[in-house]
Amino acid sequence: MTVRHLLADDDLTAAEQSRVLDLAARLKADPYAVPVLSGPRSVAIISDKPTLRTQVSFAAGIAELQGHPMLVDGRLAGIGTRESVPDVARVLGRQVAAIVWRTYAQTDLEAMAEHAGVPVVNALTDAYHPCQLLADLLTIREHRGTLAGQRVGWIGDGANNVAASTLLAGALAGMHLQVVAPEGYQPAEDVLTRARALAETSGGSVQVSSDPGVLAGADVLVTDTWVSMGTEAEAAEREAVLGPYRLTTEVAETAPDGIVLHCLPAYRGKEIDAAVIDGPRSVVWDQAENRRHAQKAVLALLCVGFGELAGEHRR
Repeated sequence: MTVRHLLADDDLTAAEQSRVLDLAARLKADPYAVPVLSGPRSVAIISDKPTLRTQVSFAAGIAELQGHPMLVDGRLAGIGTRESVPDVARVLGRQVAAIVWRTYAQTDLEAMAEHAGVPVVNALTDAYHPCQLLADLLTIREHRGTLAGQRVGWIGDGANNVAASTLLAGALAGMHLQVVAPEGYQPAEDVLTRARALAETSGGSVQVSSDPGVLAGADVLVTDTWVSMGTEAEAAEREAVLGPYRLTTEVAETAPDGIVLHCLPAYRGKEIDAAVIDGPRSVVWDQAENRRHAQKAVLALLCVGFGELAGEHRR
C-alpha cells in the first residue's frame, strides 16, 4: 500500500474528503465500529505548540480505534535541534503506525512525511490546519444538511492557517467562500490560486473583500483569534487593525440563519462578541467534539488505505 499523508487540505480529493466525513459521521454514531489500530498499535502524537483540543481529541480517538496514543513532548525530544527531522522520522516510523505532529514549519512536517515510512498527519502548522477543517465540515453538514452550495463567510485575520485551510477545504467541498479582512491580513496568493482552481472543479467560489457587508445572508460565519502562537509580540498592532473586523452581534444579525464557528481558544470581546459565541446559533462545542470523529476517520483511512477499509475491520 502506498503511504498517504494529510499535510494540507488539498492532499485529499473531493471524493476522499467526502469519504472521511461519511466515516466520521459513522464513528460518531458508533465509536468502536472500526478498530483498525487493535493490537494495540501505537500512534505518536507530537506537540511543539500549546494544545488542548488536539491532544485530547487525538488521544481519545486513537483509543477508540483500539490503539495506543503515544504522547511525545516535541520540545523535550528536541526535534530539529537535538536531532534532525529526518532522523526523528526514521526512528518513529519503526515504532508506530502513524505520526501526528503539531508544529511550526510546514517544511518540517513535509520532511517528517518524506522519511517516516508511515502516515503523517498535520495537527496544525503555521501554514494549515486540515484536521480542524474536517471537523468544521462535519459540523456544517450536521447543522446545514449539505456542504456544496453553502455560503461561508470568514471575518478577521484572513492570512492565518485556519483561514487557508477554510479556503482549500471549503473549495474542495463546493462551497462559496467569502473572506473579509483588511489589507495585509488577506489570504496568500498561492492559497487563493489553489482554492480557486478547486472551486472551478467543484462548483464553488472564492472571493476576498474588506467590506463586512458582503457577509449578509451567509449560511456559516467563521472567525479565529487574531493573535496566533508566534505572533504575540504583534498583539497591539493586530488588535488595532483588525478591530473593525470582529464577529459582532451586528454582523451576525445580517446573516440571521447562519451558524457560527470558531476553532478555539476564543477571546470574547476581541475577535468575537460573547453574545455571538455563547448564543443560540453558535455550534463551537459540536465543532470541538467533532475533531475526534474526523481525526479518527483520517487515521483509519490513512492506516488501512482509502480503497481497503472493508468489513473485516469492523465489529
